[in-house]
Amino acid sequence: MNDRLLRIQQALPQTQCTRCGYVDCNAYAQAVHEGSAAINQCPPGGTRGIERLAHIMGQAVVALNPEHGVEGPLTVAVIDESWCIGCTLCIKACPVDAIIGTNKHMHTVIEADCTGCELCIPACPVDCISLEPVAGSVTGWDAWSDERAQQSERRYQQRKVRLQQEELEHAARLEAKAQMKFADLEAHSQHTDPVVLDKKRAVIEAALARARAKQGKVK
Repeated sequence: MNDRLLRIQQALPQTQCTRCGYVDCNAYAQAVHEGSAAINQCPPGGTRGIERLAHIMGQAVVALNPEHGVEGPLTVAVIDESWCIGCTLCIKACPVDAIIGTNKHMHTVIEADCTGCELCIPACPVDCISLEPVAGSVTGWDAWSDERAQQSERRYQQRKVRLQQEELEHAARLEAKAQMKFADLEAHSQHTDPVVLDKKRAVIEAALARARAKQGKVK
C-alpha cells in the first residue's frame, strides 16, 4: 500500500459512519489520496482530523464542511430494551458488529466496540435507539484515540470477512439444493412432459452456472 494512503487511513477515526459520502473510511481515504475528495468531510475526526489530513496532504487547514455534519462528542448507541422488538435490523446496520441479539429477542450494544456511527438509528423501525455522550464535552480526535480507531478498523474488516463467508455458505446451500433437484428432476417436479422438464433443467443449469460465477467473484 502507498505510504501516504496508509497515513491518510490512520488519520481517520475509522467510525465507518459514511457521513463523508463514501461507503467506508478506507474509500474516503483513497479519494483524499487521489485528490477527488476534500480533507474536511469527516465529522467524527473534527478539526484535529482535518489538521492531520492537511499535514499529510500538504494543504491548508479548512473548516469542516457542514454538508457532512458537525463535530460532536464521542457517543455510543443505547437500545431501550423495553421497546426493542428483536427485528435484527440494527445488527445488520452496525459496521463493527457492536450489537448483539437474535431474532425476536432484545438487542444490546457493546459500548466498548460502538463507534457512534449512527447507522443503527434510521434502521430501527420502532425508534428505540438513542446516542449518549461518553467522553464529556471533548469532541473529534480529542475524544477518540488511535487505539480505538485501530480496533474499529479490525472489527470492520472482520465483519466484512464474516459476511463474505456467510454469503459463500448460503450460496453453497442453494447450489446443493439445486443440484439435488437437478439430479432427479422428475421426482421433484409436478410435471411429466419431457419438453417442460427439459426447459426446467435448462433453467436450473443456468442458475447453477450463475451461482458458480458469483462464488468465483466473491472468492
